[in-house]
Amino acid sequence: MLQAVSSSPVADPSDAGEPRLHLNAASAEKRRVARHSMLAAAVMTALKLAAGLVSGSLGVLSDSAHSGLDLVGTALTYFSVKVSDKPADEDHTYGHGKFENLSAFGEVLLMAVSSAWIIWEAMTRILLHTAAVRHSLWPVLVVLGSIVVDFWRSRQLRAVAARTGSPALATDAFHFSSDVWASVAVLGGLGANWVGIRFGIGALRYADPVAALVVSFMILRPTIRLGHEAVSALLDEAPSETRQRIVHEVERVPGVLAVEQARVRRAGAGYFADLTLALPRRYTFEHTGELVREATEAVHRALPVTDVVIHTVPREAEAESIFDRVRAVAARNNVSVHELSVQSHHGRLRVEQHVELDENMPLREAHGFVTALEAEILRETPEIDSVLTHIESEPATIEQPEELVEEDRRIEQSMRAAAEMIPEIVDVHEIHVRRTGDHIDLSCHCTLPDDLTMQRVHLAITGLEDRFKLDCPEVQRVTIHPEPVTDNTR
Repeated sequence: MLQAVSSSPVADPSDAGEPRLHLNAASAEKRRVARHSMLAAAVMTALKLAAGLVSGSLGVLSDSAHSGLDLVGTALTYFSVKVSDKPADEDHTYGHGKFENLSAFGEVLLMAVSSAWIIWEAMTRILLHTAAVRHSLWPVLVVLGSIVVDFWRSRQLRAVAARTGSPALATDAFHFSSDVWASVAVLGGLGANWVGIRFGIGALRYADPVAALVVSFMILRPTIRLGHEAVSALLDEAPSETRQRIVHEVERVPGVLAVEQARVRRAGAGYFADLTLALPRRYTFEHTGELVREATEAVHRALPVTDVVIHTVPREAEAESIFDRVRAVAARNNVSVHELSVQSHHGRLRVEQHVELDENMPLREAHGFVTALEAEILRETPEIDSVLTHIESEPATIEQPEELVEEDRRIEQSMRAAAEMIPEIVDVHEIHVRRTGDHIDLSCHCTLPDDLTMQRVHLAITGLEDRFKLDCPEVQRVTIHPEPVTDNTR
């Protein structure tokens, strides 16, 4: 199984300039907006607490508790965004993105505790008729100022969270937006309570604790949703539509037979994707590597900030021919075959092939290897009745040719004369004769018509080699490179 690893675009070394700058800018923006949120939460908490203590309003006190949670939450957010943007290290090989999810979970717990306290205190005041509200202009001005600040901060946080994908900042944005409506409820409660006291309407005396209950339920609503998101991220749960989108994009890559496994998990603002792809087993390592690159790009189209790991497994394609299956067996055994042919005689198929083995391998070992290779081919392709293998030596040493001698000129002339005897051959050129010890090798380029089929090209070249060796049997190896007339640039 081949495994390829590709990082997300922002971490790709080949794009080390602008993308890295973009990543650093996003980190700086997240820290800056977290600092501003922390400052705003600290100021509003202090003002609301003072107004609540002066007025005795549970609604204002509950709102100050809500802002106090925002202060703690924004402090956690500021810490988490600083830590989450750190690169991976030996102790955190997947990076530090989960710190943001952990921070969001901590804020959710604080919100739940706050809601429980507010509900308890409100029910106590309603049932036991305790704590009267002391009205003044001061709490009203504080609450109105809080609405303006919270509205501004929620918009800023939501915009940065959308640009950076930060779950911690998104949680903060929900905090401040819920503060706006909580403050409106508190303001309404203060007004209704004042009307009740001013005009002697007994039911409106409970408006303040009722407003506090409204605030608590407004806190609980995002708490449940954000809690589910935080727990889901910590438990590596990802939306099924996200996985399906990735699978759909990768399956569109030409050459991918199937996505056998796809796992996706989130860490902070980024994702990790682990895929297993089925590819045709006849593909080379180079071709497989190119497909892995294209599949990685497909994942990034579906989910841009993703660290991708792709495993590949060889599979038999539906349209695989006998030739493909024979070559697949050879590739599995790390040998190459050439001059592969399949003959049919009375309905029986026979395969002939040439296999190159290490020139230093002993005959007994080479024969045993080829026998096992033929048996594997027969198992793989049961429609084949027999396999005949011609064993050739694969050079393992660099040959040092000797100087050209007069006899070599005769060999070159014999090649030209043999070419003139075959009608399809236009000419032969770049003829090179090399001597290495007692061995004589010849190589040349052979020009043939553009529209000649490869079958006829093979016959013409084989005929040329046979005619040449009749005149020069001392030449051990002949290498002929065919080329069309239009590419003949002599």
